[in-house]
Amino acid sequence: MDHQIILNKVVQCGLVPLFTHHDLELAKSVLDAAYDSGIRVFEYTNRHNNAFEVFKSLKIYAEKYPDLMLGIGTIFEVSDAKRFQNAGADFIISPAMVTDVAEFCQSRGIFYVPGCATVTEVNLGKKMGSSLIKIFPGNVLGPAFIKAVLSVIPDIKLMATGGVEPNEDNLKNWFKSGIHCVGMGSQLFDVKALEKGDFSGLKTNIEKSLSIIQNLRK
Repeated sequence: MDHQIILNKVVQCGLVPLFTHHDLELAKSVLDAAYDSGIRVFEYTNRHNNAFEVFKSLKIYAEKYPDLMLGIGTIFEVSDAKRFQNAGADFIISPAMVTDVAEFCQSRGIFYVPGCATVTEVNLGKKMGSSLIKIFPGNVLGPAFIKAVLSVIPDIKLMATGGVEPNEDNLKNWFKSGIHCVGMGSQLFDVKALEKGDFSGLKTNIEKSLSIIQNLRK
């Protein structure tokens, strides 16, 4: 898929949910709830022994949403990047600046988002072809780091992940720093509630967050 199309959709949404669970049916229900709430870019995170099997089936299930992009996160190895690309991942995200994964994605034309925690890493990610950089861990680096990075590398787009909360004060601090989008995991998903079949909290969090982001951009 064209990188500019992916980038535009990520930035337009402003919020990328980061979700993982070993149960495929629960993952399907979460994906449905997220889509119904307005999400068009979704990251399934590679953190379970059966993550590949769940993702592969989830990607097939997601074909009913032709405007949804489903990618894989927590990729550290080229072997995993290959597997998930073959399973149809629309994009690949790492928690770190993994140069051999970046090289693999560049050679295959895959949209790759590295996780960076220094200006040096952000600059390297940009040089290796990434048009979007994940600032991680956001709760350690904070919005001030975003401002500092953009003051010296103003033409890169940044996504904050870690320490992002679905409330106005928190989102305002991030977007005022110049961030283009945020990734949100545990703050967005109450796993115990989801396991009981209660998706109302998830829908509320997503809808509220998307509304706040839209208002902050006015």
